[in-house]
Amino acid sequence: MWQVVGQDRVVSLLQRSLETGSLAHAYLLVGSPHVGKMTLALNMAQALNCLAYERPCGECASCQKIVSVGHSDVQVIGRLTLGEDLSEDKLISTEQIKEIQHSASLPPFEGRYKVFIVEGAELLSTEAANRMLKTLEEPISTVVFILLAVNDRLMPATVVSRCQRLELTPMPVAEVESTLSSRWGIESSRARLLARFSHGCLGWALEAVSDDGLLTRRAEKMDRLLKVVNADYEERFTYASQLASRFTQNRGTVQEILDLWLDWWRDLLLVWIGCRDFITNIDRLATLDGMIGGYSLTQIKAYIDNLRAAGEQLRQNANPRLVLEVLMLDMPGKEEHRQVKPAAQLPV
Repeated sequence: MWQVVGQDRVVSLLQRSLETGSLAHAYLLVGSPHVGKMTLALNMAQALNCLAYERPCGECASCQKIVSVGHSDVQVIGRLTLGEDLSEDKLISTEQIKEIQHSASLPPFEGRYKVFIVEGAELLSTEAANRMLKTLEEPISTVVFILLAVNDRLMPATVVSRCQRLELTPMPVAEVESTLSSRWGIESSRARLLARFSHGCLGWALEAVSDDGLLTRRAEKMDRLLKVVNADYEERFTYASQLASRFTQNRGTVQEILDLWLDWWRDLLLVWIGCRDFITNIDRLATLDGMIGGYSLTQIKAYIDNLRAAGEQLRQNANPRLVLEVLMLDMPGKEEHRQVKPAAQLPV
């Protein structure tokens, strides 16, 4: 039984490949963090080595070993946690790829196929990517590579071209909410909150279910962001300096903060135009209502564009301190008077 949820199109394609014997020697699974890439990769490894008639069964000895990453023919390479340091010394190394090459040259030990799952494939160093390319260009019939990436644009085009690319898309938020309630028994209001925060990535919601600290840390970050909104330039620049220092150590954390900020200003926009049913931060609706009167629609839209641009600049290795300081300067100030009122303040 395939365990990944909300990816029916991709699962159907892989199932047909198994049934018809038309497997690719390498797959590239692309999608947001927590969208289900690792779950699907492990499911695929199970299906390739399952001992039952209908594969993957999820219950045989082979399937159980694979899901616990204890199968001798299934290897997971790379980083396994979101937000880990993305600096140069954390790239997937040449030595790791050399180990893959050696292992791939040997026949399967206890299964039908050797499966190599490369997590964070966009983190391959240049030399490691070149070695991986050579391996992909000389496929072995009993070896399958499954590369996982959030952003395959950061990968060499030659590596991408050697793989069958499959994109995993976020689920509708309402479907995440329904799945949490029906399949995992999550109470309705909590399921609704987690679904909104997850942006359609069920894995994030399930992690929040098992780790209460995840929501606590998110709330702390939101409180800090809202404090900066009302701060003077000195405090904003201090915050920008702190984020820039953190960026050199952990890019993922800073990117998460920018994503939270983007959520907030998007929510302001939605409340401003009267579409509050679609906001992410449903637990802070009162705060949003209290803020919208201080900003024009043009200001909010412009700052959303600035946040998106800043995120892209950081992904392209621009100077983090400069990018973040400009973001602080661009943050709109509250307006005392306006001619056009937000929809939320118009008389009914």
